[in-house]
Amino acid sequence: MTTDLDTWLAQTKEEPIDPDLPICDPHHHLSARRNNTYLLDELLADLAGHNIVSTVYVECSAQYRERGPEEMQPVGETEFVHDVASQAERRGIKTDVAAGIIGFADLTLGDAVTPVLEAQMAASKRFKGIRYRTAWDESPEVRPRAKLGSGIMMLPEFRQGFARLRNTGLVFDAWLYHNQIPELVDLARQFPEVPVNLNHVGTPIGIGPYAGKRDEVFGIWKKGISELADCSNVTVKLGGLAMTIPGFGWDKDPKPPDSETLASTMAPYFDHCLENFGVGRCMFEGNFPVDKYGASYVNLWNAFKRYAEKFSPTEKAALFHDTAARSYKLI
Repeated sequence: MTTDLDTWLAQTKEEPIDPDLPICDPHHHLSARRNNTYLLDELLADLAGHNIVSTVYVECSAQYRERGPEEMQPVGETEFVHDVASQAERRGIKTDVAAGIIGFADLTLGDAVTPVLEAQMAASKRFKGIRYRTAWDESPEVRPRAKLGSGIMMLPEFRQGFARLRNTGLVFDAWLYHNQIPELVDLARQFPEVPVNLNHVGTPIGIGPYAGKRDEVFGIWKKGISELADCSNVTVKLGGLAMTIPGFGWDKDPKPPDSETLASTMAPYFDHCLENFGVGRCMFEGNFPVDKYGASYVNLWNAFKRYAEKFSPTEKAALFHDTAARSYKLI
């Protein structure tokens, strides 16, 4: 079914650039919520055009169990996504949909989070780790915000739970805002054996009280990214900038941006990440359907490909596939 969003996106339609380039998209969501459905058919419609060989699903509080202990209810999300992946397999879809699943476990449970992690791993062989959304800002204009407020990653009980990720083979996906990067630096330094994937280049905020302060925000973000790069266990996802939070305002424009506009806008953020982390610790991400409110999937990945024109074939392979596949142990 065509939506108003699809009609808007169709105004800036492009053909895929380098359509045979293998891509692992390490960040997308699925949802069966009322008035917010994004399931296999919707995902496949967006993926069409680029050579998406595999994807990684990242938690969004979808399809939790309605019964049982509260801490175990997030296992329902993994079961739901595993079923979608199985459906794709039965249909012979060329893309390995949800080859990796990132779910949720409440790390503030401390040591008591262990049975939840075990249940998540038992729910699907595709389960690769957890994301705990710590994104928080004191301004009510900046949404969403973490339920527990600021400083979650600094809580002793959170770190006790985080320690349970040791020796599990699981990765930690971190979503936070630019001014919270120092907290992640501290966490990653304390647990160098736990692999961490930073979502959305650390989400520089450009709305609410941060509107009109892009240079100031960029300076704070840049310093945080440089410090984070010293943590060898951290990898960065290059994307998420088409969300409304960074404040580029594409969602309010009469027509969506083309890939050249997207590439030039994102370049300073990608440049700094790559200068500090290198291609072996960076990966492009789609973040659909959230980034769909700023750009079409084809145009977004075209932008990544335009940006990456300066890199060698080996470097491109890392950015578009290999880093993601290695980070999430898909190979």
